[in-house]
Amino acid sequence: MAIIARQIIFYFFLLGSLALVSCRANAAFRPIVRKGRGGSGVGRPVPGETIFNVLQYGAKPGGKEDSTEAFMQAWVAACHWRGKARLLIPEGDFLIGQVTFQGPCNCPTPIIVEVAGNLKAVTDISEYSSPEWVTFEDINGLIVTGGGTFDGQGDSVWQYNDCGSNSNCQLLPTSIKFNSITNGNLRGIKSVNAKSFHIAINRCDRFRAFGLRITAPEDSPNTDGIHISSSNFVKVSKTKISTGDDCISVGQGSTNISINKVTCGPGHGISIGSLGKYQDEKDVVGIIVKNSTLLNTDNGLRIKTWPGSPPSEAKGILFQDIIMKNVKNPIIIDQLYCPSGSACGSQPSKVKISNIHYRNIRGSSYSPLGVNLMCSPEYPCQNVELFDINLQYSGPQKKVSGVSSSCSNAKVGFGGIQIPPPCQ
Repeated sequence: MAIIARQIIFYFFLLGSLALVSCRANAAFRPIVRKGRGGSGVGRPVPGETIFNVLQYGAKPGGKEDSTEAFMQAWVAACHWRGKARLLIPEGDFLIGQVTFQGPCNCPTPIIVEVAGNLKAVTDISEYSSPEWVTFEDINGLIVTGGGTFDGQGDSVWQYNDCGSNSNCQLLPTSIKFNSITNGNLRGIKSVNAKSFHIAINRCDRFRAFGLRITAPEDSPNTDGIHISSSNFVKVSKTKISTGDDCISVGQGSTNISINKVTCGPGHGISIGSLGKYQDEKDVVGIIVKNSTLLNTDNGLRIKTWPGSPPSEAKGILFQDIIMKNVKNPIIIDQLYCPSGSACGSQPSKVKISNIHYRNIRGSSYSPLGVNLMCSPEYPCQNVELFDINLQYSGPQKKVSGVSSSCSNAKVGFGGIQIPPPCQ
């Protein structure tokens, strides 16, 4: 009996110990129900919201140890949660490699990703199987917020970028890519030193980005601030971009795009295109750029298409209430776009450009040529309007008395103030 009693006591002791270990292990992965206000940049808390903190899944602050797996585990848990969910990346430095936050999710929309910390990209390019660093994909209802930073650490790899002279170059990773997102919202986030593009918005519908801060050196290659393609109803507003390429570029298949209150510079300006490089490109329709400022940029408001391009259209584009300071090529349509090192056809561009409106464009041009419309001889630009254009020369050439304009293969209408004088 004594032996049996001791065995029973040991059995219950063992069960209790295992239960205690199990509870402690599970506690590390137990989500937190939010009861009060969130951290910086979050705004109002959501009642009954469940928090999935990457620290609970093994993420290591300090920026030295790779936390990719912890981020993935926290996302999967949040995305599969049946209630309101928020993925939390708290303050601190976190080193992560290539990661995809994949949907669709089970939780009620929207799922919130709060980035309060500083994310640092792995610098070894061999660890990227495709040219993206952080991807959000196939999600209906997404908010990315928190005031944190995505640091692409591009200064470690820019020297290997030969895309300026090699059309078949290896593309470096885009810092943040939104792919097939419906009802998306990106706000209050900073992106610095992307290896390539800072932010790409592709195949998205009803997507808003505002309050962003995007920075990279002006000589950093291919570091477009925001690139939009194959997307509908995208709004970008109240954003400051200083980078080495286009501040914002709008690619093929983009419709109903609004860009408002953006400060750009240094950089290559705000561009529609380039268009016509590939077969079967979709039209670009309904683009509005308003209330924005360009500072010391290499181009201003630009539409660019490749020569010898397949047929497509760019139409219904409005540039209005734009301030420029020391901008090269302030207003330019370039249907002979061919970067150095590219194999360009000798045939004219077949991208039809029409219904383009420039209204209340004012400031200073660093180039003697302030308006330069170089349209396709096969498909001349139709219904281009220049209304209230006032660009004063600010470049280094002392003998230049003012800014001039040039138009080829374009049907242009003029009204209001015209400085430079209308092209003949």
